[in-house]
Amino acid sequence: MMKLYGVPGWGSAISEVMLTLADIPYQFVNVDGFDQPGPQRELLQKLNPLCQVPTLELENGAIMTETAAIALMVLDRCPDLAPPVGQAERQQFQRLLIWFVANVYPTFTYADYPERWVPDAPEQLQKNCIEYRKSLYLWFENQLKAAPFALGERLTLLDVYIAVARTWGPRHEWFATNTPKLTAIADTVCQLPELHKVLKANNII
Repeated sequence: MMKLYGVPGWGSAISEVMLTLADIPYQFVNVDGFDQPGPQRELLQKLNPLCQVPTLELENGAIMTETAAIALMVLDRCPDLAPPVGQAERQQFQRLLIWFVANVYPTFTYADYPERWVPDAPEQLQKNCIEYRKSLYLWFENQLKAAPFALGERLTLLDVYIAVARTWGPRHEWFATNTPKLTAIADTVCQLPELHKVLKANNII
């Protein structure tokens, strides 16, 4: 069985929900505190020198990191969670999946620990990153169909990113006011009965 190293509510929640949606068995290993010196960090660092979550140990012992890479692995086993090859939506799915990781994720890298990057002005860096993140979500909103999912009738792994990310800054109220499509998608995903347990464990519902 796979082992997923993560922290409830963190980025590892995306991979947890993906694995659950694809009905892929896994064991969750909570490494809360990994971002500070201590045994949890030492444990994670042995598997992933960058010491990031999610870190996924496959059945054969191989290590996978990065939610987009894990998403592609999940699609190898459960291809129905993306538009079929040959459909126009397939390219849009691929584009937006990578766009999200390449653009939105870094705003958390810098805003969550601004003192690491600009110790003389951490508050300014944090503020700028959060404002930039909002502009990214507004652009993302305009790329979506949201009827009832990001690309239309088909539930895809892109919808998982949306449901989880809504719980992070700038949080529910901002999304509800500024991004009705993202809000509707997240609401729909959160109502899926097969995801109730994992979403609750990660404080998403």
